[in-house]
Amino acid sequence: ILIVLSGCATLPNVRTDEINNRRVEYSLIRNGASTVVFENGLDGKMNWWKKVIPEISKDATTFAYNRPGYGRSDSISTPRDGLHTVEELRTLLKSMGLEPPYVLVGHSYGGLLIQLFARKYPDEVSALVLVDSTHPAQFKGKGSAENWPAWFRLLFRLYLSSVARQELDLVNSTGEQVLALPAFSGKPVIVLSALQPMSKKGDLADDANAKRKDLARLYSGSQQVWVDSGHGIPLEKPQVVIDAINQVLRKGNVH
Repeated sequence: ILIVLSGCATLPNVRTDEINNRRVEYSLIRNGASTVVFENGLDGKMNWWKKVIPEISKDATTFAYNRPGYGRSDSISTPRDGLHTVEELRTLLKSMGLEPPYVLVGHSYGGLLIQLFARKYPDEVSALVLVDSTHPAQFKGKGSAENWPAWFRLLFRLYLSSVARQELDLVNSTGEQVLALPAFSGKPVIVLSALQPMSKKGDLADDANAKRKDLARLYSGSQQVWVDSGHGIPLEKPQVVIDAINQVLRKGNVH
């Protein structure tokens, strides 16, 4: 279903340029002082934000991109853990002339990456919007891949691109990197959580849903919004994402 949803329309202002000696595919719309940065999920490309960015870019600068190895972005030899990815994104933003602070918006695994960015560089982040984000301990305990049915584990890895498999192999390391840093606090954090998976039952589903609930606990003062959607909120319920971003943009501390 998500493959069908992600087809057809595309993001505006998409281009591929050589930046810092490698090709990067991105969408940049400069409009307004606030800069909203979008981070994609595991094996996801920036077209996931095609229903969100056109609205947000009416009043703010928006930047979406494909991480190394995705789309037309060149692969890179550094490990695909969160710390390397965050440093690459931070360097890329500065190379594009996009100065902090940023509103960071991340879906799924992209939500885990922006949590790390915000904890490592809190002064460079104005707000977080976590869109059914991966929990830092998502694949630990009952959620560990070794507890998945063998057929699902096989199909899942066959479906993933090679770079996504590298990210998945290091996802627990990325989660540990997040939790090793102080929590991001004192600024807006909106946690958008998918409601439809909450009806699923079983050890894996129960664990995943418990972590959906727990994510907001990691950010004191955060606002958790339950969205009547599956995991693909940016495509299924884009207006909810738009509303959340606009809400944090209206806060007086976002410049």
